[in-house]
Amino acid sequence: MAWQIVAMLMAGLVLLVVGAELLVRGAARLAAAVGISPLVVGLTVVAFGTSAPELSVSVQSALAGQADLALGNVVGSNIFNVLFILGLSALITPLVVNQQLVRLDVPLMVGASVALLLLSLDGMIGRLEGGLLFSVLVIYTVFLIRQSRRASGDDLTALEATPEVTPEVEAPQPASWLRNASLILGGLGALVLGSTWLVSGAVAIAETLGVSELVIGLTIVAAGTSLPEVATSVLASLRGQRDIAVGNVVGSNVFNILAVLGISSIVAPEGIAVARSVLTFDMLIMLAVAVACLPIFFSGHRIDRWEGALFLGYYVAYTAYLVLHATDHPTLPAFRSAVVYFALPLTVVTLIVVGLRARATGESAR
Repeated sequence: MAWQIVAMLMAGLVLLVVGAELLVRGAARLAAAVGISPLVVGLTVVAFGTSAPELSVSVQSALAGQADLALGNVVGSNIFNVLFILGLSALITPLVVNQQLVRLDVPLMVGASVALLLLSLDGMIGRLEGGLLFSVLVIYTVFLIRQSRRASGDDLTALEATPEVTPEVEAPQPASWLRNASLILGGLGALVLGSTWLVSGAVAIAETLGVSELVIGLTIVAAGTSLPEVATSVLASLRGQRDIAVGNVVGSNVFNILAVLGISSIVAPEGIAVARSVLTFDMLIMLAVAVACLPIFFSGHRIDRWEGALFLGYYVAYTAYLVLHATDHPTLPAFRSAVVYFALPLTVVTLIVVGLRARATGESAR
């Protein structure tokens, strides 16, 4: 039966990736047709679409009463997105960070992480709290769309004021609307089926190996549902579209907290219970990872290769800790001490020095 469980898990992952691709393609075309700018499409439609697997899996888990899997998927995905995806993308080529991301989206990611931690202090994310998280996402999305439409209107007015320039706007054809709607529906169908298979396979693996659903959610499921983000950011780096590589990760992390956990908490019969271990360790790691983006992103508005290597190294260390803790390995205390008393302080000092140097360089340039 082991091969059948693995086959179900892999088939679920494939359907999630295919479904996310169809959903993103159809939604992006529809958004462009109604006049939303490419930047906003990247920050909302693409980033949210690549997080559709997390939404599908967490909602499915919440409805099935598997709160640990739903929560672990979100927290693990956010850690994976920053440490692994940004780290790998920066290793391929240094990433330039868009100033809008630095001013608005990265602080929002940090704020959402802080809000999630505060809402979880009582050990539960209820329907009211889930509704609060989701309402913030709605406000944020409406703000981005209105800003984009206003900017598009200003550009169109400027073009109309120039006699020799005549803007041509091609109205979307009914066949195009139908085709894009079919892509969206097909993508949603693949996501639902894929999430069902992935959750069933992950739970079966956890039971077979004697590992908790939380650990499976933080590792296998989190990495699997983040495959669309991996593909999007790595390909964007290879093609020189570096701001997309970063914006996709930041937008996905915002969506994971505000929408995935928000909706999952609303549909869950009794809300999402937060395990003590998640509150005192994994959520703190997620928050620390989000905060670590601030000095790196602000120092020259770029992520260098050494910073990408640092991110990747910390993801390997985090995963190793989860495995050692789950298996109660005797080397766990020594590993924990090495990270807490050596690696983390060294990293903090390095980031402070880099930030001060970047600030001094900027002041001297002015």
